[in-house]
Amino acid sequence: MTSTFHSIETAKRSLFTQTTALSTTGHNVANANTEGYSRQKVNMQASIPMEPFAFLHSTTPGQLGTGVEFDSITRVREKFLDDQFRNENNNFGSWSIQRDTLEKLEAIVNEPSDTGFRTVMDNFYKSWSDLSKNPEDVTARRIVKETTLALTDAMNQISRQLDALSQDLDNNIEVKGSEIQGYLGNIANLNSAIVKVESLGDNANDLRDQRDLMADKLSKIMNITVTDSPQGYQIQMNGQALVTGGAVQATVDSAFLNTAYAAGNLTNGEVHGMIKSRDTLVSDYKKQMDDLANTLANGEIQITLPAGSVLPDNTVLGGVTYTGAARTLSADLTVTVKGLNGLHQLGYSMDGSTSPGVPFFTSSDGGTAITAGNISLNAAILADPNKIATSLRTTTDASGAETVIKGNNTLANLLANLKDTPMKSADGLRNATVGAQFSAIVGQLGVQSQEAARQTSNSEFLVEQVDTRRQSVSGVSLDEEMANMIKFQHAYSASARFMTTYDQLLDKLINSTGTVGR
Repeated sequence: MTSTFHSIETAKRSLFTQTTALSTTGHNVANANTEGYSRQKVNMQASIPMEPFAFLHSTTPGQLGTGVEFDSITRVREKFLDDQFRNENNNFGSWSIQRDTLEKLEAIVNEPSDTGFRTVMDNFYKSWSDLSKNPEDVTARRIVKETTLALTDAMNQISRQLDALSQDLDNNIEVKGSEIQGYLGNIANLNSAIVKVESLGDNANDLRDQRDLMADKLSKIMNITVTDSPQGYQIQMNGQALVTGGAVQATVDSAFLNTAYAAGNLTNGEVHGMIKSRDTLVSDYKKQMDDLANTLANGEIQITLPAGSVLPDNTVLGGVTYTGAARTLSADLTVTVKGLNGLHQLGYSMDGSTSPGVPFFTSSDGGTAITAGNISLNAAILADPNKIATSLRTTTDASGAETVIKGNNTLANLLANLKDTPMKSADGLRNATVGAQFSAIVGQLGVQSQEAARQTSNSEFLVEQVDTRRQSVSGVSLDEEMANMIKFQHAYSASARFMTTYDQLLDKLINSTGTVGR
């Protein structure tokens, strides 16, 4: 037997349920543009009917329904898409940083260009060619000095820029370490809060959205694995625990990240891209520029000294010491010298002596090795351009006094021709002109930059594709929410109308039936 007020209770349940559905729809609409928000829905079901199966049963056929109720409010989310998004996101993070670094390297090298290093190097060789036409011309000597200063300054500047880029990457790694630590702490705190809320039987939908957003952001910075457990998200990096329940298991800083990279645990993400850029890309180009500077100054060159050349006294070439009459070459002599420095020391300058030329390049920091960062013009030449050696001829007068033939341009020609002369690098890996070696650097940079751009574009497309699929599942559609709003509003209005109708029936029953109604 049903209660007299049974239908009033049914209408009340419907009003409460439709009100909750409308409130949830409003919550969805309000967060349509909230980052990381997942659409929520009210899970409705028919409430328990009257007279469930039991020992006693009335003769009324069927079970009379008691209306509607909701058992939960859940967010619409697909874990598979979350995992796929995070996997693609950390790959995108690494490549995007490498692409950015290579673009900066291209800006530093600045080739091809009319103002880049190649132009400076061409001007350097051209000044030697001009000097060879008139070795005694003071202006030509000063031009050689100035173009040399421009060359060394260009190398110094490239080296400083590479050092600055490396330092910038190092600083960014430290910043990212602090950012990671913040995300890990927030995830741990959200784990604790979610466990507390859900222990009371509720769904912590908004807190879970915040936690997933933190995990998404973290996935771009480093490779992580997210595992859901009764204690909350467990965050790991290649098996190394970072967060367990409400506790952060690691202190992430620059040292931690560098160690993880060296151990092979940090395999993707922005930090991986930063460390790889610093230790592989920037470091490699700095080494190549250092090798280029050292090759120009001291690389092995095979040259042919023309017959009639007079070598400085006690010159050693190929294990042979040239002194006395042997100093004057009776035939062409093909020898190997140590770079522009070694060739310059075979000739004579215009300083009035027969002393051999000084090393053309030196290191500004006093080090034994010449690098792009310390290569400089010899201070003696900087102070006096007459110290630039151009001659390979001397003459001896009747008294036996030897003097330099200042107008001789043999050495100046040899130095000018170094532009087309292969030079073997100190490590023996390269044997080409300095220009060709620099072209190889530019070519390698171009290929790497193109590949990084391609990989970044591909990974970005995959991230966007997965995110689009994820948004199609979890995102808020205003059109859909407006349709739901109308649907729930009509259901609410109908329930209210039903309650009003039944109220009228009860009024008739109570106030207009029996003695009262006579």
